[in-house]
Amino acid sequence: MVITLEPGIGQHVVDEVCRIAARLDGVEPRIHRFEGATSTVTEVHLVGHTERIPPEVFEGIPGVRGVVRVSSTYRLIGRHGEGESVGFEYNGVRFGDDELLIFAGLCAVDTREHVDLMCKGLVEHGIVTTRMGAYKPRTSPYAFQGLGAECLPWVFEIAGKHGIKVISMEVTSPAQVQEIQIALRESGDATGVMLQIGTRNAQNFELLKEVGQQQEFPVLFKRGMGITLEESLNACEYIAASGNGRIAFCLRGVKSHLGEPHRNLVDFAHVPVLRRQTRLPVCIDPSHSVGRMFRDPDGVADVYHATGQGLISGASMVLVDFHPCRDKALCDGPQALTIPELPGYLAYARRVRAAWLDIREAAASA
Repeated sequence: MVITLEPGIGQHVVDEVCRIAARLDGVEPRIHRFEGATSTVTEVHLVGHTERIPPEVFEGIPGVRGVVRVSSTYRLIGRHGEGESVGFEYNGVRFGDDELLIFAGLCAVDTREHVDLMCKGLVEHGIVTTRMGAYKPRTSPYAFQGLGAECLPWVFEIAGKHGIKVISMEVTSPAQVQEIQIALRESGDATGVMLQIGTRNAQNFELLKEVGQQQEFPVLFKRGMGITLEESLNACEYIAASGNGRIAFCLRGVKSHLGEPHRNLVDFAHVPVLRRQTRLPVCIDPSHSVGRMFRDPDGVADVYHATGQGLISGASMVLVDFHPCRDKALCDGPQALTIPELPGYLAYARRVRAAWLDIREAAASA
């Protein structure tokens, strides 16, 4: 059972809810505060035998917004009815339904020059978020695995020089989280990092616990490529249950031969499902969903269309591959857009986003 309090409510209401809960046998109250970009939501979760507790016991307390019985196991990231998507803020960047964030950049860091050109191009077009892969798990042990910790100092230095605020960076082990922390400190906190859990590690529970226990970095969790959405949400709950609620959930396509000739079966129809079932900002990764630089008869790349499908469904964040010279990219070059294509891509994404905002406004006033 989840008891949601009105925003800005005093501690005395929390104490009153806990006092009443303490009188109920087999029930433990746990207090959770979700710090959003614009407000803080406080919830009291009653854990244990709550099936016979009438909601009226708590609904009558002044300051209680609502009482919901929770059947899903992902109770921390769950929306639970009409709860708010408060989002969160990190290093001056707001994550949530009211912001559109484009994380465009290198799937895998290769040279200083390419990182510099990418960051420079993004900031010139008003983008202060990027993706930069230092650690790259690959299907083949002989494929490029990323430059690792050795590139972190100059990646952070270059990003800070250009004013990049947040870098999405995949990690595959707890040791890599520590390497990022050390390199970032030594750079004078030149930028910010969002730890990315890749699809191959969606059920690496020890890694999920590790990124949940640290409070410094927010987390971008990618749906597992071969597991159900429900299983992915439960895996994501590991992060929140370990203490870190600053999470964005990323759809990136799922493994299925039915998706061919695309790399994966695009699953962006699940954007509204995620927004309905969770409080998390929803991200899409059109590059790894499509996986090719196909174009329609009018010359528009499939990655544009996939982006539009996600944004018109309400996604507020896009993770997309760009490269200054994709022929020289050491990872996923064939699916990357180039810097000259950046203005057109941004214009397209913003137009689709504006259409969704119009749809949302019309639905709210209906």
